[in-house]
Amino acid sequence: MEGVIDHHVRALLSEIGGVDICVTEFVRVTHTKLPRRVFTRLCPELERGAVTPSGTPVKLQLLGGNPSAMAFNAIRAVEAGATAIDLNFGCPAKHVNNSDGGACLLKTPSRVEAVVSAVRQAVPPEIPVSAKIRLGFEDRSAYMDNARAAEAGGASELAVHARSKVDGYRPPAYWEYIGEIRQALGIRVIANGDLWTLSDFQRCREVTGCDAYMFGRSLLARPDIGLQIRALCAGEQVKPLAWPQVASILYEYYTTTKDIYPAKYLGNRVKQWLAYLKLSFPQAQVFFEQIKRHRDPEILERAFALHRNAPEAEPAI
Repeated sequence: MEGVIDHHVRALLSEIGGVDICVTEFVRVTHTKLPRRVFTRLCPELERGAVTPSGTPVKLQLLGGNPSAMAFNAIRAVEAGATAIDLNFGCPAKHVNNSDGGACLLKTPSRVEAVVSAVRQAVPPEIPVSAKIRLGFEDRSAYMDNARAAEAGGASELAVHARSKVDGYRPPAYWEYIGEIRQALGIRVIANGDLWTLSDFQRCREVTGCDAYMFGRSLLARPDIGLQIRALCAGEQVKPLAWPQVASILYEYYTTTKDIYPAKYLGNRVKQWLAYLKLSFPQAQVFFEQIKRHRDPEILERAFALHRNAPEAEPAI
């Protein structure tokens, strides 16, 4: 979720509830020894115990294919305040894969094991090292080899996005592979991919047997999906967020970040989030159409006021 899940978004989503742990955007590692400021800029939570303002733990995510460089920078991250390290072997972006990072390492499971092992041996034993993979690169044939490689390298848990790199984000998600991985491995396996609704979660749980789930795009589309799932598992009910409440969350994000970016980019991050929200809230598409060509703060403020005070219409969840 590069460029999307920044610390402002992490603060807002973790405050809503239903999120046990957050993972940062990835720190890209090549052969450079990164300075402390690189880690704290991406993850300012490191300065306050590696937790969000509401107290949710934050893992620092590293991406790269050079074991020694990954190990060294993992040490630097811990020195900067990281309390957990997550290793990204799932990013499908072409520019990342062409730079020896993300899903391209899944072509060679031994490289996955080497990176995990190097980081695990480098950082103190009390620092958890987790990993995220896809089911493969060109196809899904090596899904078990890569999962076993992460475990053999010393990963404490493994998140699995239920697609290959070539699958991209096209439906469906192949949850049955995650179920096979969970049964084969001795570490915790976290299911990821196409968990958009409570019904999706229930089906994924039945197929995978997992007890932990990772949300990316779907949490942006439905900020309370974690809260709804937690209530479902407890046999309780929580009223889903209505659109005016979501618009108010988005407004808080806008007011918090508007002075960070140049005026010519005002509202861009809001528009980016609306692109996800419209998957669950039709009002988000209306909002986007109203502001998509505007950067004038007065126009944005008027649009926010309109949507924050709109009649409630609950989404189907």
